[in-house]
Amino acid sequence: MRTFATSSRPVALGFLGAVLLSASIARADPPPLEEGQHFSLDPISDGVMTVTGFGFAGLLGLVLGTGEIKPPLPTASVSQLLFFDRIAVTQTIDPHAATYSNIGLYTAIGFAVVDPVLSGFRDGTDALLVDAFMYAESGSLALTLTDITKIAVRRPRPIDYKNCELTNGATTIPASCNSTDLGLSFFSGHAAAVSAIGATATYLAFVRAPRSPRPWITLGIATALTAFVSYERVRAGEHFPSDVIAGSLAGAAVGLLVPHLHRHRAEAPAVWVGVAPAPGGGSLTVQGRF
Repeated sequence: MRTFATSSRPVALGFLGAVLLSASIARADPPPLEEGQHFSLDPISDGVMTVTGFGFAGLLGLVLGTGEIKPPLPTASVSQLLFFDRIAVTQTIDPHAATYSNIGLYTAIGFAVVDPVLSGFRDGTDALLVDAFMYAESGSLALTLTDITKIAVRRPRPIDYKNCELTNGATTIPASCNSTDLGLSFFSGHAAAVSAIGATATYLAFVRAPRSPRPWITLGIATALTAFVSYERVRAGEHFPSDVIAGSLAGAAVGLLVPHLHRHRAEAPAVWVGVAPAPGGGSLTVQGRF
């Protein structure tokens, strides 16, 4: 028995030490980030969200292309529109504006393809993969949100007020007014997509190069490109000003949230927001490092 007790103590202490060591490792902070690595991915959840977003938008596009969903005709008079939306109906439509807006959209998409490659050269292959996933996820979520809103609201486009309104005793409308796309004005998908890409690009620039002019240049170009595309969508008669404003806001929200939620857990966030109960109410604390 004595021999057993003597020999079991090191075993017991060794086992207890291993448990304590494991618990200590579990509680320890994650390893420090490598140079240039500020974000992390979950391949399963991020892959599912991205693929599902693009898949949903693609399938919905096919459904809308069948013409089975009839667009609503304009029933409100121009005077009933928001005062800043009326210009979209009373203006002279620019026949080239739609092309200009498409050029702006393709420019933003091209940047979303090139920027991860540049990150790969600067910070390694991990940065390339992470940035590419975040751009794709921002785009897919913005596209999904846009399509769901369009179907839910089904707002006639400004051009409908010019071409499809029943006036002067007319009882039929042109065949071109039966396109489902004419009832998908709110909100602008072009503005949402460009704004989402620009917001993601700006967030990444501020994190990866905070002490250089790059973040501010990115912010300026992203804002200008979003404004340009939004203006051209209105000039084309495809959207009201409220459509492009809402699209820009929605896209910016998605484009900022996606990279923010991918910040590596080893890296403290720049801003902390704390909420705590207090007698008769509560307290809100905001701290940050700049």
